[in-house]
Amino acid sequence: MAMAAMRLPAIARAATEMASAPVGLRRLFCSNATNFSFLSPPANSETPARPQAEPSTNLFVSGLSKRTTSEGLRTAFAQFGEVADAKVVTDRVSGYSKGFGFVRYVTLEDSAKGIAGMDGKFLDGWVIFAEYAKPREPYRPHNNMSPPPYGNRY
Repeated sequence: MAMAAMRLPAIARAATEMASAPVGLRRLFCSNATNFSFLSPPANSETPARPQAEPSTNLFVSGLSKRTTSEGLRTAFAQFGEVADAKVVTDRVSGYSKGFGFVRYVTLEDSAKGIAGMDGKFLDGWVIFAEYAKPREPYRPHNNMSPPPYGNRY
């Protein structure tokens, strides 16, 4: 009984401190808070859309399993059109997929059907994402006098 009497003031003190805490902290630490704003963005905020690449016959495919092969990628995308080339980018040492690859169709219509048919679908147990590939930036040889590509850090 004496132990419960000693605890009561501590519990009451914590309750009053919580009641006087700023609303944000109260919302963060209270179990009866219904609006967890830190978990989801506000409903009225618009998330900016990622810039889309121009339509081309070359598709970038991400989210691939480590066990996906170029032949498996070709087979999966061939059901939506004639595939000219399919390549899974692999690690040089292990030989496993790095998780992305490229599929090149013969026509633009086939590539559009390939995106519509495979974007967000399962391949080898993983959800994959297909989109138009962005063109590769031209190669610039690096020498000791050129500034770093991420800006001047001096």
